[in-house]
Amino acid sequence: MLGRTRCLKLGLIVMVLCFGSPSRVMAETPREQLQGTIDRVIEVLQTIRSAEDIEKNKGLLRKILSARFDFTEMARRSLGNRWNDLNEKEGEFVLAFTEFIERAYFGRLGSYQGEKIVYGRERVNRGLAEVNTEVVGGRGDAIGIDYRLHLMNGEWKVYDIVIEHVSVVSNYRSQFRRILQTASLEELLRKLREKGSPDQS
Repeated sequence: MLGRTRCLKLGLIVMVLCFGSPSRVMAETPREQLQGTIDRVIEVLQTIRSAEDIEKNKGLLRKILSARFDFTEMARRSLGNRWNDLNEKEGEFVLAFTEFIERAYFGRLGSYQGEKIVYGRERVNRGLAEVNTEVVGGRGDAIGIDYRLHLMNGEWKVYDIVIEHVSVVSNYRSQFRRILQTASLEELLRKLREKGSPDQS
């Protein structure tokens, strides 16, 4: 009798945890968290009509993306086994890397033409996840974009993006490896700063 009563109590607790606040449970999935971020980005993109609009919204977009993207992990994976050679310059490298990415992609924001995001499969394995999406509605074929995330303090953070089967992190790692064959880490850091500078054309 005691065992049955205990099982009933445990069952009630599980029901409360699972169904008592469904929106919170759903929002904890990688897809839900990612979709919330992408929806906010699209809302901003829909207001952009000129270069002035891009400049005006950079700060907001940076705030939205930094809450979902783990640029430190992205930078670490892109640098590979040379990360440990930075000698306390990790923060400098992450900042230069982040500004480099912003410079590379922010200039393309004005090309948004109302494309939609279609969400596909979500795979979760402990603290790692992958969410498959497609960008549809543009002038060409649908573009497959997969987001790789890891769990940090209850938040799913993007550490890599795979565009049409090409990993952004792997691409940068190959580029950095080629540069470091003939250059030092300090020179790579300088190149990233130059590429990320707003004064660069």
